[in-house]
Amino acid sequence: MIPPAQHAVLYRLTTALADLPFAWAVAGSTGMALQGVPLDVHDIDLQTSAAGAYAIGERLAAFAVTPVREKISPHIRSHLGAFVVDGLIVEVLGGVQKRIDGVWEAPVDVDVHRRWVPLEGLTVPVLSLAYEEQAYRALGRIERADLLRDWLQGRPQTPGS
Repeated sequence: MIPPAQHAVLYRLTTALADLPFAWAVAGSTGMALQGVPLDVHDIDLQTSAAGAYAIGERLAAFAVTPVREKISPHIRSHLGAFVVDGLIVEVLGGVQKRIDGVWEAPVDVDVHRRWVPLEGLTVPVLSLAYEEQAYRALGRIERADLLRDWLQGRPQTPGS
C-alpha cells in the first residue's frame, strides 16, 4: 500500500514534472503498488530516458543526495541520481539498458511501457506490470518477477496492462 508520505511526494513530483518534455514513469515497488500489487513501499523510483534523468535532476537539484551520473554494473547501466524529497528517497534512472547474454539492449523506451493510474485527483504515470515482470526476470530477480506473474494471472486483464 502507498503510505500518506508517498502520496504527498508523488503529488509533488507529478506536478513538478507535468510539463517535462521527456516521458517518465514511477517504477519499482511504488509503481506496482499504485497498480494494486500488495507490496510495501519505502522509496520512489522514477524511470525515464538519459536526457530525462538529467532534466529531472535539474528540477530536483535542491533535494540531491547524489546528482545524476552514468552508472554501469555487470548487468545494467543507466544514468542514476538520488534525491530526498520531504524525507523520502527518490531515485531517478534514465536510459536503462540491460545486459543480456553479453550484449547491451537498447535503452528502455519508457513511453512504450507507460500506463496511467489515478491517485487522489492526479494521474500518475507508471511502468506496466507486464513490462516490470519481464525486466525483473531479465535481471535475474526471479522472486519479484514470479510475484508479478502470479499477480497478473490472478486478476482480470485489461488492455495495456
